[in-house]
Amino acid sequence: MTTHGITITAPLAGRTVNRLGYGAMQLAGPGVFGPPKNHDAALAVLRAAVEAGVNHIDTSDFYGPHVTNRLIREALHPYPDDLVIVTKIGARRGAEGSWDPAFSAAELTSAVHDNLRNLGLETLDIVNLRAMFDAHGPAEGSIAEPLATLVELQREGLVRHIGLSNVTPTQVAEGRAMVTIACVQNQYNLAHRNDDALIDDLAEAGIAYVPFFPLGGFSPLQSTALSDVARDLDATPMQVALAWLLQRSPNILLIPGTSSVGHLRENLAAGDIVLPADAIATLDRIGNDAASD
Repeated sequence: MTTHGITITAPLAGRTVNRLGYGAMQLAGPGVFGPPKNHDAALAVLRAAVEAGVNHIDTSDFYGPHVTNRLIREALHPYPDDLVIVTKIGARRGAEGSWDPAFSAAELTSAVHDNLRNLGLETLDIVNLRAMFDAHGPAEGSIAEPLATLVELQREGLVRHIGLSNVTPTQVAEGRAMVTIACVQNQYNLAHRNDDALIDDLAEAGIAYVPFFPLGGFSPLQSTALSDVARDLDATPMQVALAWLLQRSPNILLIPGTSSVGHLRENLAAGDIVLPADAIATLDRIGNDAASD
């Protein structure tokens, strides 16, 4: 389906999803740790997302931990037939909220069962293996051993499809040699464009690319150029940043997160924005400038 020349749906693991999805991370407490500040408001955001047509939700049982999955279950179970829930494993939370690797076969298996239990599912739609050689970004290292564990869980029927997260192009190639990869989830936005070549390669292969922190994450995008383009289009800077991602490549699926119904609606409205060529050129320079710093 297209609108204003922009494709608004895309394939994901054999399903068709709206390219503007929802990321549940911000529903947990501060630092993605502990319960939400407002439980009812968190449920309302999830229900409003689905009512607005969102059918791709990103989550993980280490958000909270256990918090976002339980909220999703409470708000949406039994799930709509067209809803694709994507979760991830490979990390755990320390007692004080640290993000620690959890890459052993036992930890990965336990994480899949935690996700199944807390989401109320018998099979997980898509499980992303998050590489944790460096918690702050992709770093080289073989993913063969942990991925083999996930492949075995897929054979057991606990996982339908497998994706990768926080990975390098070398790790993507290693993964694709072992199993069909449904999607790759890495940090990518206007100012952080290390994956430009990878996105193009994945698009050619028909593999979805799902940028996390599409709005900058814990450090929201701030740019005079972005603000100027937004003003000219009568939009918010964050809406323009999302619209740029939608126009960047048709295999990009977005999962902006929020704990506010108002912000959710603003994010989803980004799908109605068409960036003219001069605006795209201006926005592209943000990434070029960031790369040269």
